[in-house]
Amino acid sequence: MTTEGERTRPKAANARRAVVGRLSWGLADQAASSMGNFAVGIYVARSLGVTAFGVFSLAWVTYGVVLNVSRGLATDPLMVRFSGVPDVAWRGAVARSSGTALGVGAALGAACLVVGLALGDRMGPAFACLGVVLPGLLLQDAWRFAFFAAGAGRKAFVNDLVWGVALVPALVVAARVGSVAAFVLAWGGSAAVAAVCGCFQSRIRPRLTGAREWLRAHRDLGYRYLVENVSNSGAGQLRAYGLGAIVGVSAVGVVRGAELLLGPFTAVLMGLSLVTVAEAARVLRRAPQRLGKFCLLLGGGQAVAALFWGGALLLVPDRGGEFVLGGVWSAASDLIVPVTLGVAGAGLGTGAAAGLRALGAARRSLRSQLIASACYVIGGLGGAAAAGTAGSAWGVAAATVCGSAAWWLQLRSVLRERHQNPIPEVRTS
Repeated sequence: MTTEGERTRPKAANARRAVVGRLSWGLADQAASSMGNFAVGIYVARSLGVTAFGVFSLAWVTYGVVLNVSRGLATDPLMVRFSGVPDVAWRGAVARSSGTALGVGAALGAACLVVGLALGDRMGPAFACLGVVLPGLLLQDAWRFAFFAAGAGRKAFVNDLVWGVALVPALVVAARVGSVAAFVLAWGGSAAVAAVCGCFQSRIRPRLTGAREWLRAHRDLGYRYLVENVSNSGAGQLRAYGLGAIVGVSAVGVVRGAELLLGPFTAVLMGLSLVTVAEAARVLRRAPQRLGKFCLLLGGGQAVAALFWGGALLLVPDRGGEFVLGGVWSAASDLIVPVTLGVAGAGLGTGAAAGLRALGAARRSLRSQLIASACYVIGGLGGAAAAGTAGSAWGVAAATVCGSAAWWLQLRSVLRERHQNPIPEVRTS
């Protein structure tokens, strides 16, 4: 006769396998996405030198701000409220959220185009081209989040694979042109190909007219996540522009080069972030008492892995580093230790961030991000003023550890409040 315990053990094992499967697809998807971004960065660093790489890096951090605007308004509410819901609810939500992402890309892309045309000189063409490709970049990102909300990570992986395949001939053409603007067009244009592919994969057409309805229905989360996300990426942009003003544009390229060395591990971190909120939301629905442990394992595992990766980078010979980064390697290699500590601190904080978002604690999440962003700007620019490029890197490393502590203190407070007065967050429309 089968006991209750014997029946529940296979169910638990199946649930764990399902979680591992979804996380694995998240890692595979981010690996495919990050390889393309990594390839563009390496091409620019090797082909155009440290100053042009600095210009590309400024365009890159600007894209990061716009991307986080889109995620805060469109895809973050989707992940929190439409992960694991019935297909009908998911399809309607995806049509509206992807339309919102496309609208954000069109509006901010037009603004970026105008700014780029006004700037002229060295940075103007890069920013103008960024404005042209932003709608495709944001729509492609929206499909990834939509697929992971549905637990269909395989489709997200295929979509990023399409982007990678389209990027190969685009990079060849860009290398022949030999300008930052050409590489921006190659990168964004190939993303637009994947964005069109996403429409066929999902059989959903983005509804631009549904953007207002989406923003109104999810304004309680969306606008807080908007401020949270923009403060995160905006802090990076302020640090980059400030570093360029204090030390020089080439210093921005050096820091970006050091960050590229952490690229494969950062891909793992970002790949997990695509699915961690959805997985934390599932843990919250099925076994809420396990959420804290889930977040701790997630953040702690990423921090330890970052330290191992950074240790391995210290063993890379100069010849190998120069093969990857060219002339950028010499200065970037001196920043491996502080950049590694910064990534480890950020990885630790992502566990708590996933828990706060799954709980729908947007106010707490916003407070944590504002504290972390303020620390980042102060550490990055204060360090630059005190000790140049290396000082900025060490300042950021200290700031990310402080920011991670803020995330965990807020999560602990929310879990304690929930234990005393549990109020579940459920919405499927």
